[in-house]
Amino acid sequence: MATKTDRDTKLVQYLNEAYGKEKELEAALEAHIGMTTRAPYKKRLQQHLRETKDHARRVERRIKQLGGDPQTVQRLTGQATAALKGPVHALRGSGEEERLLKNAKTEYSEEAEEIATYAAIEAFAESVSDSETAKLARAIKREEERMATYLERLIPQLTRAVVRAEVPSDQRSNGRRRTRRSSSSRGRSSSSSRGRSSNRSRGRSSTSSRGRSSAQSRSRGGNTRRRSTSGTRSRSSR
Repeated sequence: MATKTDRDTKLVQYLNEAYGKEKELEAALEAHIGMTTRAPYKKRLQQHLRETKDHARRVERRIKQLGGDPQTVQRLTGQATAALKGPVHALRGSGEEERLLKNAKTEYSEEAEEIATYAAIEAFAESVSDSETAKLARAIKREEERMATYLERLIPQLTRAVVRAEVPSDQRSNGRRRTRRSSSSRGRSSSSSRGRSSNRSRGRSSTSSRGRSSAQSRSRGGNTRRRSTSGTRSRSSR
């Protein structure tokens, strides 16, 4: 059975991994913000940078509360990694739109890694009855999930911007043409439905007319037979 020291040692290890990742993302987000020209996207990155710095502070504080020491090596390694990636990210892609798309895809993958990291910390903390660490991991994970959701919705928009910037208009699917074809199809369908309805109405009218003609014929035949019978009775009486 694990002792308290073993438990805290493992939690400090996991929290230090999260801490190093947060410091890496601080540097990465700062680089991406400098490249971003879309105002709403830049604003969301700036907001998440503030969240990321807050995450690092909270994780660092929890490490110290557990008797651990925030690993300077992990922090410096993460920041150095992000610093090396920054210039590379500034050059990638065939244009501004594609560079933004590639950055968003990288950010999305980083969020996925962070979500997994905090999910593991939360599960471990719950398993060893450390409610404080579990609560911290859960709260940070929730903010990472919100950022991931934002990026998931943004990526298709950035992809369409690449299409508009780099693909000639005659090679793109034209939504308006599809709309016109769809409207035309609906028109033909509606005309066809009206035609079938009209045919059914004429059919019912014809059937009704034949029915009335038959009834009238039977009525005339009955009247003729009654007159004939009456005449026969009169002659017999005479």
